Amino acid sequence: MKKLLILLLALTMVLAACGGGSEDVATDAEEVASAPESDLFITVATGPTSGIYYPIGGAFSSVIQNDLGFRSSAQSTGASVENINLLLNNQAEMAIAMADAVTQAYEAFGAFEDQEPKEELRGLMSLYPNYVQLVAMADSGIESFYDLEGKRVGIGAPNSGVELNARLMFEAHGMSYDDVNEDYLNYGEAVDQMRNGMIDAAFVTSGIPNATVMDLGTTNDIVIVPIEGEGMAYLEENYPFFVPQIIPAGTYDNDEDVNTATIMNLMLVHHEIPEDVVYEITKGIFEHIATIHSAHNAAKQHINLESVKDGMIVPLHPGAERYFQEVGAIE
Repeated sequence: MKKLLILLLALTMVLAACGGGSEDVATDAEEVASAPESDLFITVATGPTSGIYYPIGGAFSSVIQNDLGFRSSAQSTGASVENINLLLNNQAEMAIAMADAVTQAYEAFGAFEDQEPKEELRGLMSLYPNYVQLVAMADSGIESFYDLEGKRVGIGAPNSGVELNARLMFEAHGMSYDDVNEDYLNYGEAVDQMRNGMIDAAFVTSGIPNATVMDLGTTNDIVIVPIEGEGMAYLEENYPFFVPQIIPAGTYDNDEDVNTATIMNLMLVHHEIPEDVVYEITKGIFEHIATIHSAHNAAKQHINLESVKDGMIVPLHPGAERYFQEVGAIE
């Protein structure tokens, strides 16, 4: 970029000496100044390859590189908390995270206890809701949350968004990990252990339908345990980023709707990326939204201009905010 500008400056001086062409040079200089910053590499932190973060983050990276001209890649990670730390430690430029984990980082509690509030966190857009899916083997006898007592339960990888949710679910029901035999597995690993008879139930917090749960249901009889009643009321009162929702009948061959809690997934962006760059990325995403929608049904159903701030608990990056104001998505 600097070399191009130096060449343009030299050309300007030559043309000025010749008495002409200054308007053309000015136009060329403006085009160079507005061109993509080719030295900027956009790493998009996603989640395990078995989950939904990975294909959706991959679609964002694809648009950024193939359609917008930046260099980019999607990175498989342990998801929410790891992604937030990657962003804070300048190891990622964009990251997907659940709103509860983002809230804990922004306000310094939970997984970010005894740290300074991460008030520099900025949002690009809201993505789609994650459904808390408590999956149990049908022969385990688990029909309600309280039936988990004494059972072997996959609670998510340590400090993952799934595991943070699991902690809050137990808290909401007046229980803790002391009441179960907990196993710190990501939900892909947990579902494999369910299939092998090693654990009785697992927390799968993701969009619906989740491919690993669907796959388990083709070979085993499973139940989706509801989150409802006093437990759901506690969550709404104490952690308002939880919203009650249903897993529709037929999602996993379930005969009836299942009550549960949902949390919005957010796409975060590094606060130091220039406003114009984030504006171009945000604009480009919606100009190529078909690529994003093709990544997963959850993206197709929920990622649109009408929901860009749903559940967004940190300020939008100025570049994203400018684009959304320009198209009338926000005021």
